Amino acid sequence: MDSETPVERAFTFAVERYAEFGVELDESILGALMKIPVSLHCWQGDDVAGFEGAGDLADGGLAVTGNHPGRARTPDELREDLALVLELVPGDHRINLHAIYAEPGPRPVPRDELAPEHFATWMEWARAKAVGLDMNPTFFAHPLAADGLTLSHPDQAIRDFWIRHGAACRRIGAAMGEATGSPCVTNVWIPDGSKDTPVDRRRPRERLVESLDAVFAEEIDPALNLDSVESKLFGIGSESFVVGSHEFYLGYAIRRGKLLCLDTGHFHPTESVADKISSILTHLDRVLLHVSRGVRWDSDHVVTLSDDLLTLAREIVHGGYLDRVHIGLDYFDASINRIAAWTIGARNMRKALLAALLDPVERLRKLEAEGDLTGRLALMEEAKTMPFGAVWDWLCVVEGVPVGPDWLDVVRAREREVLKTRKGNA
Repeated sequence: MDSETPVERAFTFAVERYAEFGVELDESILGALMKIPVSLHCWQGDDVAGFEGAGDLADGGLAVTGNHPGRARTPDELREDLALVLELVPGDHRINLHAIYAEPGPRPVPRDELAPEHFATWMEWARAKAVGLDMNPTFFAHPLAADGLTLSHPDQAIRDFWIRHGAACRRIGAAMGEATGSPCVTNVWIPDGSKDTPVDRRRPRERLVESLDAVFAEEIDPALNLDSVESKLFGIGSESFVVGSHEFYLGYAIRRGKLLCLDTGHFHPTESVADKISSILTHLDRVLLHVSRGVRWDSDHVVTLSDDLLTLAREIVHGGYLDRVHIGLDYFDASINRIAAWTIGARNMRKALLAALLDPVERLRKLEAEGDLTGRLALMEEAKTMPFGAVWDWLCVVEGVPVGPDWLDVVRAREREVLKTRKGNA
């Protein structure tokens, strides 16, 4: 009698099918997938509330929709939820934090005075979980961001506050990198812009250059901290003018040697973020990706296994950019179970990378080099129906995570036993 499980039988068949395509399913592919770090964003678990309680998300042009029960109310609850996600998604991971997730103790600490000790528990937890940490200054949800301006503000005192905050977060990032043994990516995104058409676009951008230079003035070992800057097309309250546009930050990153963050929700819906990667990496050493799913605008929906995501993964893998692209998730959906939202997006990101790794890319390159565009298109289309799902299921078995939709049973059990007992806000 055949002792193989259905997953094993399907995998055996997949190995044979991929071999026919010239793809050998060995450790070089599957091991590579597991070693690609994906940074999980902490703010999915608590609707970007953080633990500071100083301001409204609207101060940064942000909005979270939905009121599904079970939002994490404390740092410990948030870490417990994240720990479950780590058990449901195979591969190496990182955790992406915002400054508002500091734990200063009983006395509130102004953002410009935050220090590594205010993230000590996060660092201890990350070491115990063997995950890296990434960091973001929080330039929103604060009284000094209520008018939608921070680093480009005409008031020097307000700019100085936010400069000190950005600089403090870089030092925190360096401490995180030292604590975890992996460089922390500290990413700067600001909400600065104008709801209606401005008269002066020049001076806000000149002020932003000066402010960014001040934020980055302190030399920090890149083995500990990597600096990144992030653009946006528009936001709530900045529909007509965004100071930190894509062109602005592209130029700044190239001139100052910083990472450029490409948020997949921060561009026009018809733009291909995948197409930007090879262009930018011609001039920059590294880029940061914030993977989201915009629906008609930067709405930060849960990442699905869409053509856009698959194209993005294929550009990273086929271009040989795995060691130059930092991948993080960035969305917040409160209309469904938050742990499920994390898990769906993270598993889909890794599925897309697996599909790209399994493509017969050498054959495709050969056809392209020979000018056989007919053969290239035919093979690309046939590759889409190859049994990569069987490889994914087998990989989940090997890594000890739930196969198929079985992970949902784990999440639903936690919702019944834990999440539904959480009442109100902390």
